[in-house]
Amino acid sequence: MRIDYLIIGQGISGTWLSYYLQKEGKSFLVIDNNSPGSSSKIAAGIINPVTGRRHVEAWMAEEILPFALNAYTQLGNELNIPAISEKNIIDFFPTPQMRVSFMQRVEEKGEYVNMYEDPNQFCSSFNYDFGCGEIKPVYTAHLETLLPAWREQLKKKEQIREEDFEIDQLQIAGGEIKYKDLTATKIIFCDGIGSAGNPYFNLLPFAPNKGELLIVNIPDLPPDTIYKKGMMLVPLATPGEWWVGSSYAWEFDDPGPTIEFREKTTSLLKEWLKIPFTITAHLAGIRPATLERRPFVGLHPLYPNIGILNGMGTKGCSLAPYFARQMADHLCYDKTLNPEADIKRFQKILSRKVS
Repeated sequence: MRIDYLIIGQGISGTWLSYYLQKEGKSFLVIDNNSPGSSSKIAAGIINPVTGRRHVEAWMAEEILPFALNAYTQLGNELNIPAISEKNIIDFFPTPQMRVSFMQRVEEKGEYVNMYEDPNQFCSSFNYDFGCGEIKPVYTAHLETLLPAWREQLKKKEQIREEDFEIDQLQIAGGEIKYKDLTATKIIFCDGIGSAGNPYFNLLPFAPNKGELLIVNIPDLPPDTIYKKGMMLVPLATPGEWWVGSSYAWEFDDPGPTIEFREKTTSLLKEWLKIPFTITAHLAGIRPATLERRPFVGLHPLYPNIGILNGMGTKGCSLAPYFARQMADHLCYDKTLNPEADIKRFQKILSRKVS
């Protein structure tokens, strides 16, 4: 079977790359093992214009946020599902110092942040002592419905194989790549943390971190808002269902859920919420973060038939559509990639021979 592109992974990055390559009329096949623990499947889907404790504007927010909104809206319309919703974040200040820090950002005319007009509005549902601020606009991408819906489209067109990718079966021959019965012009790795163990890309500065979360049922909490107090409470598509988390562990022995996280988060929820909740799931995944907090996008300097679209980290929902479009334009029209994301910045490291 001959195709233009072989795509490894159908998380956020692989989904968007396959979508844009399809728009360009290219033939492709996706290989994905449908692992329930992939970071894309357990992500909250938040697209937040600010980042960090000081609520500074996220990298390229003014360009990336409107692009993401348009992209998810368009794909959702094509799949006939709601793919993105506009929200706000109500940020409850855990300490007086955090309140002062937030007020300073407001006074500095920080975009997207404001003191909330009625700080007592949420007293019936939450315990909080130091008021709250508001971040908007914020969006939630409904990955729990979007990724399966796109997968079904790929299945109908026989453009996906649900199996493990075996890298020892990959061959480069005569300007093409061969994999089992497939021949492709290029292979693009969109497999999250899997690329950290890939012999072609394992020298890139991945900084994987583990995140855990709970899925809880809170039927009495209005679902039009994201709530934050140390942790995030994010409404999901199923009525009454909420995503709670997440943790960040740079060192870990067990990639799965831990009793320590469950107990700590349950205790925090009991302190924070005044209304009943029920835990329905406890999940964990490994984020493909990077030391520089910038994605890995582009083609290998020694093996131009092998590419990568990865390293989106905690901003995957906002970054993936934007850089998938850039990668598709690079592949189809040789357009320049953003230099902060282009793996050419690691050309010296990647030019070492693959063993």
